[in-house]
Amino acid sequence: MAARRALHFVFKVGNRFQTARFYRDVLGMKVLRHEEFEEGCKAACNGPYDGKWSKTMVGFGPEDDHFVAELTYNYGIGDYKLGNDFMGITLASSQAVSNARKLEWPLTEVAEGVFETEAPGGYKFYLQNRSLPQSDPVLKVTLAVSDLQKSLNYWCNLLGMKMYEKDEEKQRALLGYADNQCKLELQGVKGAVDHAAAFGRIAFSCPQKEAMAADKSDEWFAKHNKP
Repeated sequence: MAARRALHFVFKVGNRFQTARFYRDVLGMKVLRHEEFEEGCKAACNGPYDGKWSKTMVGFGPEDDHFVAELTYNYGIGDYKLGNDFMGITLASSQAVSNARKLEWPLTEVAEGVFETEAPGGYKFYLQNRSLPQSDPVLKVTLAVSDLQKSLNYWCNLLGMKMYEKDEEKQRALLGYADNQCKLELQGVKGAVDHAAAFGRIAFSCPQKEAMAADKSDEWFAKHNKP
């Protein structure tokens, strides 16, 4: 189970300068790597776009042991319509709260010691005014689901995630692969989940054979399960 790990969340960004300022100067993340591409990704990594694009990985530490953000920029596209699918990333960093105040980046206290802010593009972040020594500050990614039970069946029964918390009344559940990893929080919403144009995606790693088994396709498994 420990071999499975939450890796990153992909954001589409329309303003690279302001986005870099937020992740670097407000949150305190570092640029880990940057790549430029001349044509669209065949796997739609950059969305349904065929032109030039780039991706920048940012985080509090190396990708091997930190949950990071992948910032996808499509040249010529300045903004994306937000849906209700992405509900926020929560991280513990008193330094980020301090940075936001110094830079006069908008903060709203939504609970004691917890501040809501937004990255350029309207993506919500929740900053806990505390720090976790020798640990990844990124605590959880919250995504909306239209049917919590079906979603739990997928993430827990098919993909093997552990359930850390579940609140039937609030229609939420906290899942993860290990205690010291970024968690996935599922929040039930009324009606359909609208991904709109800004839709992102969360990435996980797992051993190849486990990924094949989870696919539940005998034909696919036989094709890829080669010595």
